[in-house]
Amino acid sequence: MTDPIRIGILYSTTGPYGAFGRDCTDGAVLAAEALNEEALKGRGLPVELVLADPAGEAGRYVSLARALLREKGCRHIVGTALSAARKDVTPLVEKHDALLWYLCPYEGFEANENIIYTGACPNQHLLPLFEHLIPRHGGRVFLLGANYVWGWEMNRLARELLDAAGGEVAGERFLPIEETEIGRLIAEIRAARPSFILNNLIGPSSYAFLAAMRALGREEPAFRPEACPVVSCDLTECELPEIPDGAGVGQLAAACWFDSLDLPESRAFRAQAAARFGAGRRFSSFFSGAYAAVRLCAEAIRAASTDEPAAVRRAVCGPVHPTVQGPIRIDPRTNHAALPFHLGRINAEGGFDVIASRPPVAADPYLTGVRSGSRIAAPTHLRVVS
Repeated sequence: MTDPIRIGILYSTTGPYGAFGRDCTDGAVLAAEALNEEALKGRGLPVELVLADPAGEAGRYVSLARALLREKGCRHIVGTALSAARKDVTPLVEKHDALLWYLCPYEGFEANENIIYTGACPNQHLLPLFEHLIPRHGGRVFLLGANYVWGWEMNRLARELLDAAGGEVAGERFLPIEETEIGRLIAEIRAARPSFILNNLIGPSSYAFLAAMRALGREEPAFRPEACPVVSCDLTECELPEIPDGAGVGQLAAACWFDSLDLPESRAFRAQAAARFGAGRRFSSFFSGAYAAVRLCAEAIRAASTDEPAAVRRAVCGPVHPTVQGPIRIDPRTNHAALPFHLGRINAEGGFDVIASRPPVAADPYLTGVRSGSRIAAPTHLRVVS
């Protein structure tokens, strides 16, 4: 194969969750630029990105994915930040026998032969998060969720985990992504007095909530981050500038990668990214994940000598791949990557201080293993979900 590798990039860079999409798109662009420089030196193949931006409009994901697959000649799409969009475009990806490379944390209970999952699923974010927090803060947890599949499923899993751990749900509420009127919610939390709050909100509702929690903590010390933390599995560096007046400082988030990790791969990558996008920018797991996904895709195509998805899937699954996020192995049974767990605390400089870490754990998207402490067995089959 000598033609340029064509990869579709499908992210919303504007709209209520545009911060996610901008970081993912920029990470993909940086990877393509690096690959093209290497191709000029005789190493690898050139890459052509085809950018498609739904601008936060749900219906446009399907039409743009269709255009990438039918009109633009893309057999591989790196894309969608929200699970709702992933589920919308999956039937098209299956129909065209393409591959979707999905790099964002998600709610699990899915494994598809046409999707490569390099983002964390619940046994890689929610389970270790609870195992860390419940012994330190207690098991009365208030659950917040965005009113779509991510929030619904994450809160459902949290309820099950709390029940198994002898904890309890102190309260549960769902909000639309763009809802910022949360006075009543804050009043409920004040009355419930939870041990901590699981924040599965997205975009403006999450930012408004964090600002309101800081105000509540100033009134009552029992709600300050050190006493009653707000914890998230999807809050990253790219969103911190969106939170008013640094109101998130002290709150917690889980991720497979943080900009502040002192790893050899991370140091070189941050220098490369800063040279392209500016030294003052913080880079998130979305940015590094998109960079890694584009490189994994291109390198697997080169190894397979074809962009035929089945051959690329065989090339990428199984071996350990060095990436900017550390070594990654994708399980051929589930198409999911084994990933580390890191817990970060938001600092006043617009980044995260990593306060706890675990080495990579194999993904168990269906939580098929027996839950016993931190022991979760790997799944034994690949279930295809339309």
